[in-house]
Amino acid sequence: MVAAIGNARQFTNGRELSAWLGLVPREHSSGQRTMLLGISKRGNRYLRTLLIHGARAATRVAERKRDARSIWLSRLKLRGGPNVAAVALANKNARVMWALLARGDSYRVRPAMDGAAAA
Repeated sequence: MVAAIGNARQFTNGRELSAWLGLVPREHSSGQRTMLLGISKRGNRYLRTLLIHGARAATRVAERKRDARSIWLSRLKLRGGPNVAAVALANKNARVMWALLARGDSYRVRPAMDGAAAA
């Protein structure tokens, strides 16, 4: 990721990086009607493919985990299907990577939820 984008601060925010990678929905809107279509598939095809394949691997094991991201992903997978969930996770991961690279932070894992809060 670092080799492909260089300085992450060249992007204003994580959504801009996601759009550059082609992970955000295409918009076809007019007037008061907003239509979001599939992902735009613009930008770096190789990085987008890697992010989506990594997200597909994470969606397969999300049901067995109880952390906040896995619960979110499992619910999204039930609502929208496995492909929508994989692209949404890839988009979220790209935004997190932008934040980490732009701010120079390191990734901090949220603590796992207990049984009562997860239900």
